Amino acid sequence: NIGNLPTGESAAIVQVERRARIIEVDAPSDGGATYAIVEPIIDGVVSSSVEAATRELRAALELIAELRNSRRLPELLRTVNSPGQLADSVALWAEFGDDDRLRVLQAVDVGDRVAAINSWARNHLNELQVAETIRNDVSEGMSKQQRDFMLRQQLAAIRKELGEGSDDVVGEYRTKLDDLDAPEGVKVFVAKELDRFERMSEQSPEHGWIRTWLDRIFEMPWGERSDDTLDLDEAQSILDADHYGLDDVKERIVEFLAARKLRHDRGLTRASDDRRGNGSVLTLVGPPGVGKTSLGESIARAMGRQFVRVALGGVRDEAEIRGHRRTYVGSQPGRIVKALQEA
Repeated sequence: NIGNLPTGESAAIVQVERRARIIEVDAPSDGGATYAIVEPIIDGVVSSSVEAATRELRAALELIAELRNSRRLPELLRTVNSPGQLADSVALWAEFGDDDRLRVLQAVDVGDRVAAINSWARNHLNELQVAETIRNDVSEGMSKQQRDFMLRQQLAAIRKELGEGSDDVVGEYRTKLDDLDAPEGVKVFVAKELDRFERMSEQSPEHGWIRTWLDRIFEMPWGERSDDTLDLDEAQSILDADHYGLDDVKERIVEFLAARKLRHDRGLTRASDDRRGNGSVLTLVGPPGVGKTSLGESIARAMGRQFVRVALGGVRDEAEIRGHRRTYVGSQPGRIVKALQEA
């Protein structure tokens, strides 16, 4: 079939009728055409083994046509009957490379050609089946995620209509995390817990645990600091105004403040990446009522700090100091954390 392409170039569609072996090639004619003497190659009688291989090939090709949604391959299976012609047609349809096509073309015996195409069909079918399995797994996973997303959206809409819950709890937490003035390690750990919270179902027991933990974390006074006032004369005046006598105690407190002031003036402060503590412990010992607590409050007022009293009398469980595990029902933060929040 000869015609012209849309671009105006000439084109021809050639259909192969049968195989042949070139016997002799004549010299080119005056018109430039080259003629050859050929001997047709007849496939001959098809054996029972070739017929069985052809049936197996047809079954594999039907599955391949279904997996690839091919239109041409089912047409070949309907119109082509002989095994040799079927093998040749499939080799052309399958978009083989030149080397593979040449290998099929050089296989003169029909059994060899059917066996070669059959081997390709089995391998190609395995590849298509594996790819189909992967697509189905991915599709099922996406369908489940889409279904869960739709159900969560519907549940959020129902809660909104009922006036229950929050519309975007995770979004609010992420906004708080962006504004959180905390060390980088703390923010990374909170972000990981927030990712777990977002992926977790509300029916999971851990959902409530993580939400309570996040609330506690964001209630902490991150980044809130007070600058120490290290005026020794002012401290002495405050101590004298709050307490009569106790000269030895007040002198020791002023020495304690003087040592801090000296370190501050010399720049002996803790580096930002130093995880060791830089505080000092001052112990006041005495019977009840002599002014230990009021002296501590006076020290805080003299230094410009907040004062919190943490009474540990009668405490028998260390969880009351450091806090309970978050998996514990009714867990609460410890006395130290509560004191930080109160301050």
